[in-house]
Amino acid sequence: MKEKMQWPWPWRRRKVVVVVVLRKLLTCAICVIALMGLLSVRVHVFPSSKVSDLTDPYKLPTVTQQHELNYQKLSAEKKWTQELTPPHLSKEQAPPHLSKAPLSSHKLNGANGSLDFEKLWKQPSNRDFVPCVQPGSNYTAPDESRGYLLVHTNGGLNQMRAGICDMVAVARIINATLVVPELDKRSFWQDTSNFSDVFDEDHFINALANDVKVIKKLPKDLSSATKVVRHFRSWSGLEYYRDEIASLWEEFQVIRAAKSDSRLANNHLPPDIQMLRCRACYEALRFSPKIEAMGKLLVDRMRAYGPFIALHLRYEKDMLAFSGCTHGLSDVEAEELRTIRENTAYWKIKDINATEQRSRGHCPLTPTEVGIFLTGLGYPSNTPIYIAAGEIYGGDTHMADLRSRYPILMSKEKLASVEELEPFTNHASQMAALDYIVSVESDVFIPSHSGNMARAVEGHRRFLGHRKTISPDRKALVRLFDKIEKGLLMEGRKVSNRISEIHKKLQGSPRRRRGPVSGTKGMDRFRSEEAFYVNPLPDCLCKRVSENVNASTASMR
Repeated sequence: MKEKMQWPWPWRRRKVVVVVVLRKLLTCAICVIALMGLLSVRVHVFPSSKVSDLTDPYKLPTVTQQHELNYQKLSAEKKWTQELTPPHLSKEQAPPHLSKAPLSSHKLNGANGSLDFEKLWKQPSNRDFVPCVQPGSNYTAPDESRGYLLVHTNGGLNQMRAGICDMVAVARIINATLVVPELDKRSFWQDTSNFSDVFDEDHFINALANDVKVIKKLPKDLSSATKVVRHFRSWSGLEYYRDEIASLWEEFQVIRAAKSDSRLANNHLPPDIQMLRCRACYEALRFSPKIEAMGKLLVDRMRAYGPFIALHLRYEKDMLAFSGCTHGLSDVEAEELRTIRENTAYWKIKDINATEQRSRGHCPLTPTEVGIFLTGLGYPSNTPIYIAAGEIYGGDTHMADLRSRYPILMSKEKLASVEELEPFTNHASQMAALDYIVSVESDVFIPSHSGNMARAVEGHRRFLGHRKTISPDRKALVRLFDKIEKGLLMEGRKVSNRISEIHKKLQGSPRRRRGPVSGTKGMDRFRSEEAFYVNPLPDCLCKRVSENVNASTASMR
């Protein structure tokens, strides 16, 4: 039997030393590799589709970029909270990167199978349409004023916005000095806000200096002068104002417009007047600095969740009472709304057939129907949704189904603390202005009803580059929803395909403003036209000709 070979002791010692050194070198190498890997990792929850900083002279900056300086200044003065998550939010409501709940991958499973993340948030092509609202070479400074135009606006925030911009154009047409308009304090919302509470008054005056002379108050020596009060005829053209209204200067120094909504025609006005309406709406009529600052903060907090939808959920008491829509409501709720409609004197239509109203697509989608609609489009349950609305009628009772589908339902009341919202509380127009800012800045905007807010936001988003706006075809959707409710259809691929097909061309891509419906006559003809502020194409948007075109052809701020 052979003896086991023994290595000399010094050789064995050297072998042990070599092994130890190799182990240490290997350990160090592993640590270095791990450290480099950690440093190179980029945390990427969602790829934001927010518009990047653009040097292209044809591109307008976003609302956030436009007022960055105002926000910084006001932040220093008012010490606005800068945290992305206000302290009153629970862990479940906190942005995903600040909570332990991970978000799903970019391939999201919807009712229509595996949908590409990018497809859900992809913006429609603007087809090289850019703002072109600067006046032509023949445009002159305002002519000598012949008198003063007082304006009493009417309606909610967006109805007043459109009316104010129209009155700017009217003042130009009749050579009037425009007194800063009075806001409606008698409407359903009973808001006591003045113009300067909602809008940046000084900016409004200065921005229009080359178009119309605007003053804050009527001169004292005219305060007791005889004023003529007129209800300007709806949807009137140039001749009406130049001939009939301007003739009043022969007897009066002050003309008072009793209403401002829909007083100017949508179409067939001179290009300079149409472009002035856009300059007034999208450049001169900014919100007040405190509203802009709070709006930016809400946008920043929503963006902490990634790309988000702004849902204008017009399921509020005033809307349901006015429209007579009661689908999904209890008998007690329906009776309450009928009583409100009956007791509101300036709502002319009292007897409304709720079933017919809904079948024609005239009712706002219910929260439950919105949930089916969003699921059908393919948006997954972890989609962040900002509810741009006042108090939802029935509260949690009617929101439960939508919340069960989409738990990340946020609002200004959730994103901001009570103290932060306190300056705006009890002022409907100011609260609506916050929703307006977030809606314009959202990655996708979806209105549940085509009211004043929906139309104003859609038009603004078109002006800013045709940002994605999905407009539900309520008449077609109601037929689907009724079949689902009756058990004749099941939610799934078939319903999803149908919803997607219906809305394939209803996502905010460029198109010309629609004219009157064929066969309509008189005032009905004007009512059937698409409103000017819903779609500023072709009057205020034009094709980019070349990169070397003078920057004066594009609107810059």
